[in-house]
Amino acid sequence: MPLRGDRPTVIANFVSTLDGVVAFDTDESSGGGEVSGFFDPDRFVMGLLRAMADVVLVGAGTVRASPKHEWTARHVHRSSAALYDEWRSQLGLAAAQPTTVVASARGNLDPAHPGLSAPDVPVIVATTRAGAAHLATVRLARNARVEVVGTAAAVAAPDLLEIGRSAGAGLILCEGGPHVIGDLLESGLLDELFLTIAPQIAGRDQDAERFSFAEGLAFTVATAPWAELVSVRRSGEHLFLRYRFGRSRP
Repeated sequence: MPLRGDRPTVIANFVSTLDGVVAFDTDESSGGGEVSGFFDPDRFVMGLLRAMADVVLVGAGTVRASPKHEWTARHVHRSSAALYDEWRSQLGLAAAQPTTVVASARGNLDPAHPGLSAPDVPVIVATTRAGAAHLATVRLARNARVEVVGTAAAVAAPDLLEIGRSAGAGLILCEGGPHVIGDLLESGLLDELFLTIAPQIAGRDQDAERFSFAEGLAFTVATAPWAELVSVRRSGEHLFLRYRFGRSRP
């Protein structure tokens, strides 16, 4: 993974249906597992990318949608946990686990969530002043701390990168949600995308407004980012695609 010299490298990982759906519901009740069919090789890739990362970045909606999750390699593919640990050590990463950075404008998080309270996983909650005021009324675990970024009503993508930089990150892995990815794309801060294509169709109608992996923005023909296809791999009927951003329109 080539790392930038001017800022942390930012990559994202998503699984999508053939028609571009990354979650069957938008009410924070489903996620990538249902899309991939809990496909074991997809979970292995998730763990592999987490094992490489200094920071795993997620939005508050993703945290609430995964009430039993922990954003570590060991959690997503337990049979490979020892191999992930060994490889992380060989890569020379100082921390045993990546830091989880949660973007939450309102601070509406459960402090007992296992992804926020595992003692050996550093957690930073990036929030607004209002979110920090709310979090001050709850008791976060000792491994978690709050960072106030700006005074606006939302947490901006450049601020999230600055938090990663202050944590010493060379590589930031973003796992959503789609609005966080949209902010990164709009700011020109997403360097690579790992996209698993699952062989199913989800569809959309007026009662099922299903998300793609980038939400909250709409590029024009002139401003839409193009990507270079770096690699294609296959396992069963699933495709594993890797794209690099920064190329000009053909």
